[in-house]
Amino acid sequence: MINIASNAASDQQSSNQSISTHAAALTEQHVLIVGGGHVGLSFALLLAHHGIASTILEKNSYPTLSPHDDETRSHYLDSRNTALSRRTVQIYQEIGLWSELQSHACRIDAVQISEQGSFGRAQLNKADEQVESFGQVMENAWLGRKLLLAAQNETLITIIDHANVTAVEQQVTGVKLRFNYYNEEEHEQELQASLLVACDGRDSTVRQLLDIGTTTYDYQQTAIVGVVQTDKPHEHSAIERFSPAGPLAVLPLTDPEGNGNDEYQQGYRRSVVWVCPTGEETQYLENDTLFLQTLQQAFGQRAGTFIKAGRRGAYPLTRVLADKQVQGRCVIMGNAAHTLHPVAGQGFNLCMRDAHVLAQMISTQVLKGADIGNPTLLKRYEKSRQSDQKRVIRFCDAVVHGFTHPNPAIKLARNVALLAFDKLPNIKPLVANYAMGLKS
Repeated sequence: MINIASNAASDQQSSNQSISTHAAALTEQHVLIVGGGHVGLSFALLLAHHGIASTILEKNSYPTLSPHDDETRSHYLDSRNTALSRRTVQIYQEIGLWSELQSHACRIDAVQISEQGSFGRAQLNKADEQVESFGQVMENAWLGRKLLLAAQNETLITIIDHANVTAVEQQVTGVKLRFNYYNEEEHEQELQASLLVACDGRDSTVRQLLDIGTTTYDYQQTAIVGVVQTDKPHEHSAIERFSPAGPLAVLPLTDPEGNGNDEYQQGYRRSVVWVCPTGEETQYLENDTLFLQTLQQAFGQRAGTFIKAGRRGAYPLTRVLADKQVQGRCVIMGNAAHTLHPVAGQGFNLCMRDAHVLAQMISTQVLKGADIGNPTLLKRYEKSRQSDQKRVIRFCDAVVHGFTHPNPAIKLARNVALLAFDKLPNIKPLVANYAMGLKS
């Protein structure tokens, strides 16, 4: 049996000098995080920033990484990407990680919104809204690599990969977790902590073990995600395009060399999210020519000519919402709590705001010498996040259903609404602030 609690206490004692700002916050309380993806790693780093120890359990095996891996983006056209809102960037700045991430990030300076075959269109520009940018686009592989390296180098974070959780037992003063650990052969292990946070994805094992149900909705759509190259530089502009098949997006990316935030770098590489009815995805995955032609027809010349496509992935789109996000000393977070449609790129950014709020609330408890797993505290966290979550969920669904509805009257109304959005004062700043995560 691995005695993580005692290891964490030792780590805390050895880290007092290096985390002097938060030295008073160090306690023997501990957080278990199930799921070591982007949200789980980010949450552990947020906790460490407040001087709070955690253990991450990840079912997959992590690769061996070097700090110098993929500095020149070797997977030129073969990566998935994430749009990071300004608020998410601010969160990574708070924990001192943005300087490590920034070289592979590409600013969004403008957003173009339109509907295929219709007159409605709108545009957001950073100069008009007086912001540094609307967000950043980054390769998932780079983000995950840097998060993992940071977590591996943080003494307050213990990582156990190749671990399959089998049971969760709630107790009065803590929560006990059992898992199978694979190290040449399988071993059953047991850990205990003050708090358990499940960041283990849409099909969360912890959520199922806690018998927390979900509300699901199948959009009957599949997102095809990949990277393309165009003959026209992106100029840090994102294009949101709505078609009868579903919402489409082309986002700016860094080129193989150089900094994506260099104002003089033009950039010809773009991230694409193409949504089609489920059942039609195979042809777009297997046929580069058809895929590029279809993009060209949908976007016209707004992005220039699509000249090259990389490997693509297909992801069936289903909204999955946990019936509750707190049970006893357990919190459901990330895609385990809410898996959303990718329209407008809100899902990961919503998860990061959840993680940031919970980390701050836990830090406050620690500073008061109070129990970080107190169910009343956790319920207060759940309630505090409802408004932001509901707003984002409603927005995503309204965009998806509103822009795919075939009724001519609804089509006319949404195009008039786009024009109104583009022309009426005071609307753009409000929408922009919500999209950037600055008003939640």
